[in-house]
Amino acid sequence: MINKVLITGANGYIGSHFANHLIQLAQFQVIATDILNTNLNKEIFFIPCDLTKVSKNEKLYQTFNAPDICVHLAWRDGFEHNKTTHLEDLPMHFNFLKNLIDHGVAHIVIAGSFREYGKVNGKTEPDSIIVPENLYCLSKLTLKRALEIYIHDKNVCLQWIRPFTVYGDDEKNHSLMSKIICWEKEGKKSFPFTNGDEQYDYIHISELCEQLTAIISQKEVDGVIDCCSGKATRLGDKIEEFIKERNMGIRPQYGAFPTREYDSPVIIGNDTKIKKIMTARNGIK
Repeated sequence: MINKVLITGANGYIGSHFANHLIQLAQFQVIATDILNTNLNKEIFFIPCDLTKVSKNEKLYQTFNAPDICVHLAWRDGFEHNKTTHLEDLPMHFNFLKNLIDHGVAHIVIAGSFREYGKVNGKTEPDSIIVPENLYCLSKLTLKRALEIYIHDKNVCLQWIRPFTVYGDDEKNHSLMSKIICWEKEGKKSFPFTNGDEQYDYIHISELCEQLTAIISQKEVDGVIDCCSGKATRLGDKIEEFIKERNMGIRPQYGAFPTREYDSPVIIGNDTKIKKIMTARNGIK
């Protein structure tokens, strides 16, 4: 059976990698949407759309060629955690997804963020009660809860994925690594940095695409799913490794920046669900 997968935010960093990965698999037909199309394989069926301008009365199910699954990755200003756009866009995200659900989409996959967990010291608990500490996380969690309430009496599978620290193709990912690449090209000898002792769960973009593919291929495991490696790496060590691999001359200026109050000293994704999903998928192959 071939499933039609609508990917929103498909021209973004994760979206473009995922769409380009998914089109290689015979079991999926990809329908990509975004404002621009500059990073996608030319073979991908692309429908331009600015979600902020979609009418609540538009029949989106028909507009997007009757998808079976919606992978909602669209979200602006994701690296500016206290921009008011997160709250301002919230009704748009809810109405867009509600529209698809009301007209026939019964499988919804939405990108949350590991930052929703707030300050953690160790492994996450996906079902824990979270008090958001910035507008980005507040908006994500509000959307999640609103959709859970809305689909309560409907036959809809909702999978809320929380990607951890994604790396790879670093020129495009708006991370510290992409900034280091720019600073190196500018000839800078150093850059301000924290003490580097924070520990994060890193996942390569190619592995994230494999995990997302496995997630959308089944409905048995739903709810919050951490997309992660299940292990922590010290931030300073990861940056030193990145600089060494690229033979760069730039150096981190340790201790120039304080750690943000809401950042975790150690945060490790809970890989229980994703291991179960990946094991089932690999067993089928």
